Amino acid sequence: MAEIRNYTMNFGPQHPAAHGVLRLVLELDGEVIERADPHIGLLHRATEKLAEHRTFLQTVPYMDRLDYVSMMANEHAYVMAIEKLMGVVVPVRAQYIRVMFDEITRILNHLLWLGAHALDVGAMSVFLYAFREREDLFDCYEAVSGARMHAAYYRPGGVYRDLPEHMPQYEASKIHDAKDMKRMNANRQGSLLDFIEDFTNRFPGYVDEYETLLTDNRIWKQRTVDIGIVTPERALALGMTGPMLRGSGIEWDLRKKQPYEVYEHMDFDIPVGTNGDCYDRYLVRMQEFRESNRIIKQCIAWLRANPGPVISDSYKVAPPSRATMKHDMEALIHHFKLFTEGFHVPEGEAYAAVEHPKGEFGIYLISDGANKPYRLKIRAPGFAHLAALDEMTRGHMIADLVAIIGTQDIVFGEIDR
Repeated sequence: MAEIRNYTMNFGPQHPAAHGVLRLVLELDGEVIERADPHIGLLHRATEKLAEHRTFLQTVPYMDRLDYVSMMANEHAYVMAIEKLMGVVVPVRAQYIRVMFDEITRILNHLLWLGAHALDVGAMSVFLYAFREREDLFDCYEAVSGARMHAAYYRPGGVYRDLPEHMPQYEASKIHDAKDMKRMNANRQGSLLDFIEDFTNRFPGYVDEYETLLTDNRIWKQRTVDIGIVTPERALALGMTGPMLRGSGIEWDLRKKQPYEVYEHMDFDIPVGTNGDCYDRYLVRMQEFRESNRIIKQCIAWLRANPGPVISDSYKVAPPSRATMKHDMEALIHHFKLFTEGFHVPEGEAYAAVEHPKGEFGIYLISDGANKPYRLKIRAPGFAHLAALDEMTRGHMIADLVAIIGTQDIVFGEIDR
């Protein structure tokens, strides 16, 4: 009788659910996965090495391009590491702006995750709804930084500039007439804060729409309940963080356990799961939508009542204002030196981490006193999650693999950095 052998096949990188550059070598017994071997290296960005050849300030835009769905959260950890080494004090208003945009970024990330995950599993409508909301949040990014995605808005010592007093508006075109313009600009008559507040008032209703489509949907539950179960012990042992860890029932969130910026003043809850399956991780992220919305509302209320500086007044770290620079020779020199030579960071090492939408995103920075990092190590949350894919998929079907990749919320820019 012929010997029955497992066979090996490639899953990705051309597979729609492999999100671009993920290549898995699967060892299969029929349609059951015996082993999954993730192969990375198809994207390699060399960010850590590039940073050694750029000034500290020039590396900020590279951070946006790591997890290119959570741009400002990446920048946050990097500038915090520099501030820790230099002992820079960040103005309180800048801290509130950072926290607000961290949470806007968390919603942006989870919207893409929800749309892509549902699309992979076979639900089309949610993807379109999620991208409708992402457009509003990209407009917020664009209003403060000029860029819709890669903002480079966080700077050592604070943020690039204060929140604009006027929200950009649509103009009439061949496609949209004056009546359309009035409707589209209805919530853009005030400042950026007014626009964000309008979004926070609408957003819980949108989350209700997503939940109506998915949470009790029979097909969705068949595809996610009891799939990719990770016990609390294994989640810790595998180095999981963020929703992957909280989905297994462990209440760990850096915003609560190791607060940074002004998170200790924020009132919010940490959602946790019970079974550690794909469905639990889905529920955790859906609740995070609502908690982030709460935090943003608190930031808006504080920012309205408390004007002030948004970047350090030390010209050794932060550029002077344009107005000052054009009237003061010393300020012009500081500006020129800052954007050519950059600032020198004292010798030492620092680790700074933020509760990134995907988990703990950390920057380990070593300085030898020069104007460039001596060494930069990025602790990307997705890397540990992808490493756990083999254990999570064993004994599951190929179709379940798609749901598990979706629930991990993998972005390769940070994994193959």
